[in-house]
Amino acid sequence: MKVLVTGATGYIGGRLIPRLVESGHDVACMAREPARLDGRKWDSVEIRQGDVFEPASLGPALEGIDVAYYLIHSMSNKAQGFERRDREAARNFADAAREAGVKRIIYLGGLGTADQDLSPHLASRQEVGNVLSESGIPVTEFRAAVVVGSGSVSFEMIRYLTERVPIMVAPKWVSTRCQPIAIANVLEYLVQCLEIEESAGRIVEIGGPDVLTYGEMMLGYARVRGLRRYMIPVPFLTPRLSSYWVDLVTPIPAAISRPLIEGLRSEVIVNDPSGAKLFDIELLPYSRAVSRALQRTRADNIETSWSGAQTPLKPGVTLEEKEGVIAERRRVESSASPSAVFAEVSSIGGRRGWYYADSLWKARGILDRIVGGIGMRRGRRNQFDLRPGDALDFWRVEAVVPDQVLRLRAEMRVSGLAWLQFEVHPRDDGGSSLIQTAFYEPHGLTGVLYWYALYPIHQMIFSGMAREIVRRAEHEPVQTNGKNLQPETPGQQS
Repeated sequence: MKVLVTGATGYIGGRLIPRLVESGHDVACMAREPARLDGRKWDSVEIRQGDVFEPASLGPALEGIDVAYYLIHSMSNKAQGFERRDREAARNFADAAREAGVKRIIYLGGLGTADQDLSPHLASRQEVGNVLSESGIPVTEFRAAVVVGSGSVSFEMIRYLTERVPIMVAPKWVSTRCQPIAIANVLEYLVQCLEIEESAGRIVEIGGPDVLTYGEMMLGYARVRGLRRYMIPVPFLTPRLSSYWVDLVTPIPAAISRPLIEGLRSEVIVNDPSGAKLFDIELLPYSRAVSRALQRTRADNIETSWSGAQTPLKPGVTLEEKEGVIAERRRVESSASPSAVFAEVSSIGGRRGWYYADSLWKARGILDRIVGGIGMRRGRRNQFDLRPGDALDFWRVEAVVPDQVLRLRAEMRVSGLAWLQFEVHPRDDGGSSLIQTAFYEPHGLTGVLYWYALYPIHQMIFSGMAREIVRRAEHEPVQTNGKNLQPETPGQQS
C-alpha cells in the first residue's frame, strides 16, 4: 500500500509518518517546501513537492498513491477568508486525488454537532470533510477535540496558562465540557484505520475516557505538575480579550489563540461512539496523557525532542520558547577542526574551570551549597575524558558523541529542569561551527521569573564561554597526553 501524508511539517503529520513506516507501509509525504523537512530521519520516506493551491503540482504528488492523509487546515485569524481558502484547498486536493486514482482519503477534523453554534474554525473543519467526500472517494473523517501532547497548540495553551498564572481569572468558556484525547491514541486511530475497511466512508468521533471542563483540564495539569492553582470565574472576558491575555503570558500569539478560544464555546464530546468501536485501542486517561507529554523533557533526548525542520542557525544568539521549554542558542564559527573544538568542550569544568567569568560560576556553586544543593565540589572523574553518567561539578553528563555532541543536565538547585548542550559541526573549509544551547523547563511562575531575572547574566556568561572555547581551540589547543590525563580528585579544582 502506497500512502501519502500531507501536512508533513505539521504536528500530527510529523508524528504519523514514522509510525506508518514502522507499520510496514510504503510512505511518501507532500510538502509545499520540501527543504523544511531537512533533518528529519525519514530515510525510507519519499518526499514530494506539492501545493494544494497549485493544482498542477498535485498530480505528480499523488501519482501511484493508494491512500492519502489530508492533514491541512488554516489556523490563524490573520488568514483573510480562511474558510474559502480551506474549501479551495480541499477541493483542489480531492479533484487531483480522484484523477490520480486514489482509493481512500483519511482526514482529521474537529468534534462538534451541527445544531451547535460552532466557531468559524470548527465549522470550516467539518466543511472540509464534506468537500473531500464530494469527490466520490471513500473518506474516513476522524473528529477530535483537544489533542493532549507536547507540541499540540491547544495543549500548549493549557500548559502555559497553568504554569504561569497561579490565580486565573477564568472566563465562561472554562466551564465548557470537552473530551480530550492523547496524541498517542490519535496516532493509533490514524494508523489502524488503514487496516479497518469498515471505517471507510464514515465519520469517526474519537475522544479519551474523561469528559472534563477546560477548567478541570487546567487544574488536572496543575496536579500532575505539583502546582497549586486557583480560578476566579468572571463573566466579562470575551474571546478577543482572552486571546490578548494568552498572547501576553504565553508564546502563543493572539492570532492563533483566538480561534482556539472561540471554539471553546462549543461542547466538544463524542456523541456517536459507534465508529470508534471498530478500533482496538486502549484509551489513556487525561492525567496519564499529561504525564506522557511532560516526559519528553525528561527522556534524555533533548536534541530530538525540540529539533524539527529548522533553518540553519545563523551566527549569533536566538531565543525561542516551545513546548514549555526555553532554548537559548548561540553559534560561533571557528577555523579550528571539529576535534580541536570538541576537545575544549569536553575538557570544561573541574581544574580548568568554565573558561569565562569563573568567579561567577564558583559563586553559583557556593550559593547552591547554602540552599542545600551539591555545589561544585565534585569536580570530574577525568579532566579530558567524559562518559554518560559522569559528574561534572554541579552538572551530570547525559550524552557524549565524540567530536559532535556533549549534553549536560543541571543538578544544582533551580526552579525547573536545565540542560547545557554543545554541538560541533564540520565546515567544508576544515573549520567548524560550535552551537551551544541552554535548555530550561521552568516549574511554574517561579521558574519563569528565575530564568528572566538571571537571563542578562546567563547571556554574558554563555556568550563569553562559547567565544573562549573557540579561541582556545584556535590558539591554545588542549593537550590530552602525558600527565594531563591523570584522573582528578573531587574538589581539586582551581
